Amino acid sequence: MRTRPYPLSELDDIPGTTVFTARRSREAYHLHKFCMSLMDAGNRAAFKDHERAYLDKFRMSEEQKRAVQDRDFSKLIDLGGNIYFLVKLSNTDGWSTQRAVGSMTGMTADEYAAMMRAGGRSPEGQRSIREGN
Repeated sequence: MRTRPYPLSELDDIPGTTVFTARRSREAYHLHKFCMSLMDAGNRAAFKDHERAYLDKFRMSEEQKRAVQDRDFSKLIDLGGNIYFLVKLSNTDGWSTQRAVGSMTGMTADEYAAMMRAGGRSPEGQRSIREGN
């Protein structure tokens, strides 16, 4: 049996970060299957033609389906989604990855790019949720 150097619960203590774990992967399995289906042009067309009917082909939770329809990438991450899968949804809409990731920060794509070019977010105050720093 493998021994972890720290409990997995410590991963929940990183401000502004959701660590993708095996549990989260299982939670979002059908969401990810949906996202991967968008690699096919015919599937993208079917999804764009009638989103809800297409989503109902997948055993996602109702909350996941609503978040897809709302293009709420932060919520999709909260519901187990992994950005490497979710980017297929944003690309279906013609969004750049920069725009999709920027939407999770409340910034425009240009604001997000400028922030990243300037060195990203400061780590000050972003060390621990429990310790408040």
